[in-house]
Amino acid sequence: MVPSSHRLAGRTRVCLNDLAGEPLPRWPDASEGGSPGPEVHDLGQLLHLVALRRMVAVLPSSIRDQLRDDLVAVPVDDAEPTTLVLAWPEHATSPALAAFVRAAAAVADRATDHGG
Repeated sequence: MVPSSHRLAGRTRVCLNDLAGEPLPRWPDASEGGSPGPEVHDLGQLLHLVALRRMVAVLPSSIRDQLRDDLVAVPVDDAEPTTLVLAWPEHATSPALAAFVRAAAAVADRATDHGG
C-alpha cells in the first residue's frame, strides 16, 4: 500500500527490494529491532499515515476493499503469505458471531478464487 503520489504507485507489481529504505509500520507488540517507521495501533491510523507519505505498508490483498482514493495497492510478488485464524467458544450461539464467521469465510473464499 502506497500513497497515490508515490514513485511505485504506477507499477503493476513490485518486489520487497523495491521497498528498501521505505519506512514500514511498527506495531506496539512487535519485537525490538523491527521497522524504523511510525508506530501504528489500528488499520485506520495505518492508512492515514500511508496517505500522508509517512510510510508504506505490506498488507494482505483482502485490504483492497478498504482502499481510500489517495492510496494504491501494488502487489508485492515476494511478500510472505499471511494467515488469519478465527477462534470462538465452542458453544457460542450469538447471531452476530455467526454472521461474522460467514462473512470471514466468504472473504476467504473470494481471496482463494482470485489467487490472493
